[in-house]
Amino acid sequence: MKKTIIILIITGMLAWAVYDVLNSSEETADSGDYVVEDDTKEESTSEESEGNNKVGLEIGNMAPDFELTTLKGKTVKLSDFRGKRVLVNFWATWCPPCRAEMPDMEKFHQNKDITILAINLTETESTKSDVSDFVEKFELTFPILMDETVEVANQYQIQPIPTSYMIDSNGVIQFKALGAMNYELMVQEFEKMK
Repeated sequence: MKKTIIILIITGMLAWAVYDVLNSSEETADSGDYVVEDDTKEESTSEESEGNNKVGLEIGNMAPDFELTTLKGKTVKLSDFRGKRVLVNFWATWCPPCRAEMPDMEKFHQNKDITILAINLTETESTKSDVSDFVEKFELTFPILMDETVEVANQYQIQPIPTSYMIDSNGVIQFKALGAMNYELMVQEFEKMK
């Protein structure tokens, strides 16, 4: 009897998770590892605009600007990197898919002319030293930004982590991935950008 109840509960939880994923995303990749956001949505977090582009979170929108401090204490703004292609990645040390994509992200950083801003959801970490230990263990050389109050994660409406945005040299979002990316996908989307 107990076994049957447990199986029913687990089945119900799995069904709910599938339902939730299907309703919260528009297009799921064949591998199931990530979700690519469709650029037909009109939803945005801001009515502001910069030039001809509306500031928002959809493909074709200007990426919302933010300012955070790196793990090494340097203040960084997204707009400081205008003129360069940027990958903004939201992650945490306790997140298995985040851990899985970090070696590919480091390889991508080393092999391509891209700036990676890895935004750690610091409020969700046990200690700040977990982040330092993680960076050292994975030998990460790109900037680790500390979102201590998850203000930027909220601004970007981050639900699953990792979530990544590829932003072109004009500050426009060209690609959005919900979930871990592999090196091949990073390169493929990078080569599509200006």
